[in-house]
Amino acid sequence: MKLNRNIKIFINYFLGPLLFIWLSWSVYRQITRQPDLGIAWQRIKESFSSPTLWNLVITVLLMLVNWSIEALKWKISVKEIQHVSFFRAFKAVLSGVSFAVSTPNRIGEYLGRVLYMNEGNRLKTISITIVGGISQLIITLLMGCIGWITLRPVIEARQLISPLWAEVILYGVMLAVIVLTLFYFRLSLLVKWFDRLPASKRVAYLVKALEDFNATLLFKLLSLSLLRFFVFIVQYYLLFRLFDVNILWGQAFWTVSVSFLVMAVIPTITLIELVQRGKVVATLVGLYSANELGMNLATASIWFINLVLPAVIGSLLILKMRKIITLKNERI
Repeated sequence: MKLNRNIKIFINYFLGPLLFIWLSWSVYRQITRQPDLGIAWQRIKESFSSPTLWNLVITVLLMLVNWSIEALKWKISVKEIQHVSFFRAFKAVLSGVSFAVSTPNRIGEYLGRVLYMNEGNRLKTISITIVGGISQLIITLLMGCIGWITLRPVIEARQLISPLWAEVILYGVMLAVIVLTLFYFRLSLLVKWFDRLPASKRVAYLVKALEDFNATLLFKLLSLSLLRFFVFIVQYYLLFRLFDVNILWGQAFWTVSVSFLVMAVIPTITLIELVQRGKVVATLVGLYSANELGMNLATASIWFINLVLPAVIGSLLILKMRKIITLKNERI
């Protein structure tokens, strides 16, 4: 079936340019609103003459590793529906980021990825993409929970939170991990339950693909999600060192893990979360370091490298969707 002409026009001439303009404007607004912008800019310029400049280079390279792992996760997830090359999966993931950064909790990510699937397979891919997101969320909550247990004595000693609320948060996160994990490894039961719903036959194909998610595949997705998590932590640690945030590896690992946990449960939009993310990281890493400017610079750099830069590339890829659509039509 050929794409509707209006949809073609929307994708080719409106969606890509609009995303690019929106991203550029939003990034500009977020940067100009940063406190101590002049001092921060001076510190960034100084870092380019620092012997630890390689930390920045490695961080950018790890961004490619990060999204390559996510592309691999998506590739192996959709293989039962459609064979997708790694390069195509990588482009789909970046395009998904361009949608995700301007939607609450990045729900627009699904729209960007399905553009690279064949017609008839696009809606089926949404439920599969959600499973990949759940695997990453389980790892985030689990590592955040361990981090919370590790940091709890320090957090309570600094009176950041009362012992009662520390207990509530701990058991709340533990419960969430258990429930999500049980749900994750019982996806086939979800399909069977869905089949029993009245008038579900028309949309049953949307979740039918979940039956192919066996334990081996689910563990593989969790393993890749854990690897992505470690990549994130290493990026933060490298930039902490670049911006003179004197903190040990173990301290960085657990404080950033807990900050990921906090950000995972706070509804937000990526393009306006920079200040919020900076406050969370500064509060937790501030348990061990007083260099708040360095923390904010590291957080802003991670935000730009891991999210904004891939989103801009993704919006440019969407501009090229016209060629993809033209090739499809020629095959038809």
